[in-house]
Amino acid sequence: MNVAALLKAKGRAVATAHADTPLLDISVALAEKRIGAIVIVDDRGSVKGIVSERDLVRAIASSGADILTRPASEIMTREVTICSLDRTIEELMEMMTKGRFRHLPVIENGDLVGIISIGDVVKHHIAEVEMEVSAMRDYLATG
Repeated sequence: MNVAALLKAKGRAVATAHADTPLLDISVALAEKRIGAIVIVDDRGSVKGIVSERDLVRAIASSGADILTRPASEIMTREVTICSLDRTIEELMEMMTKGRFRHLPVIENGDLVGIISIGDVVKHHIAEVEMEVSAMRDYLATG
C-alpha cells in the first residue's frame, strides 16, 4: 500500500497554523482536534515547519508556561521531512523510525495534501497482519 491509498482511506484533512500563531492556540487546537501535530504554513499554504505535542512539552519544560504566549516560530521544527503520494508504508515506517518523528506531511506538486501519523501506519500494519492471519487460517482449515 502507498500513501495515496492510505490518504484515500483516512482523508486528507490537515490541521495548519501560521508561524505567528501563539503556542497556547496551537496547544488548544491539538487538544480539541485530538491530534499530535500541526503543520505550520505560509500564506500560500507552503510548509514552513511543524509543531508537535512533544515540541510543546519540551518548550514548557525548558522555558516555563510563559512560552505559550510566544509564536509557533520559536519552537517549530523547520527542517520538516515530507513524503509523496507514491511512498510505501514500509518506506514511511523506515523514515519515521530513523528520523524519530511521528508525523509526515504529504506533498503533491508542491501542495500540502495530507499528513500521515505513526498511528495511521500502525493501524494499517495491524489490519494487514490480521488479514494474513485470516487467510492462513482459511487455508489451513480447507487444507
